[in-house]
Amino acid sequence: MAILVDGDNAQAKLLKDILEEVAKYGKVTVRRIYGDWTRQGMNSWKNLLNDLSFTPMQKFSYTSGKNSTDGALIIDAMDILHNKLVDGFCIVSSDSDYTGLAKRIREEGVFVMGIGEKKTPAAFINSCEIFTFTQNIMQEAVIEKQEIVAEKPLVEKPPRKTGRKKAAEVKPEQTPADFVGIQVDLVDKAYFMASPEDIGVHVSTLGTNLRKIDPSFDSRTHGFRTLSKLLESIEHYEVYKPALSSQLYVKLKQKSKLKPARQASGSKRKKVRQAEATTDQHLGEQPSTKSAE
Repeated sequence: MAILVDGDNAQAKLLKDILEEVAKYGKVTVRRIYGDWTRQGMNSWKNLLNDLSFTPMQKFSYTSGKNSTDGALIIDAMDILHNKLVDGFCIVSSDSDYTGLAKRIREEGVFVMGIGEKKTPAAFINSCEIFTFTQNIMQEAVIEKQEIVAEKPLVEKPPRKTGRKKAAEVKPEQTPADFVGIQVDLVDKAYFMASPEDIGVHVSTLGTNLRKIDPSFDSRTHGFRTLSKLLESIEHYEVYKPALSSQLYVKLKQKSKLKPARQASGSKRKKVRQAEATTDQHLGEQPSTKSAE
């Protein structure tokens, strides 16, 4: 993987977390940060360069108020692409100027992902195979803390009798997380893409289909660290692990509830056929009665 960071449109404090995020998809061999390193605004990156093994790429601004970082990053990305040095790219920026670059990399059949803020234009997001919002990376620690608290058993201690006045109640810590409701229709669509006959599907396959529909889909957006936890929270889905398998599967719960309804409708059709047969028999007897008379 090659990670190319636009130093003018990214946050230095998230660099370590961004590197860990990209490492989920492959070994990061090329690490570069682009910007005008003579500017004071780039000072926040300098302490991280050696610690995280990033190479600073200097690009002076040709005119005041306009940086030329995007041009240098695009040229280097194309050189890396044509030299076949890596199997995938990660572009760290919220700038729509990299939309064309992401398209070109994708057309070559090479994996491309993006990392940026939620203000990133949709054109750049949809040009990537995967796009991760920096807000989700920041909220991951909050989600993990919530899961740990939820798993701990609640033990109520009896109140201690003291002569002192009752201390003021401490309000729970407010978290900066801002979670979004789950788009269940999107999950349903991805499920039936993988399993048209509703026979169950790998959770990982469902996740791949969700990314195909929406490259920015991320379970952390909705307050869940993993996709399996998100699916467990949806009422009509069941996450299970088959015997002799280490893989998680998901299926619809309604499948078992539909069988009785189908049997009932079948018996109803049988009664209708019997009624029709009786009517036909009755109509068939009428001509014989008239001839007897």
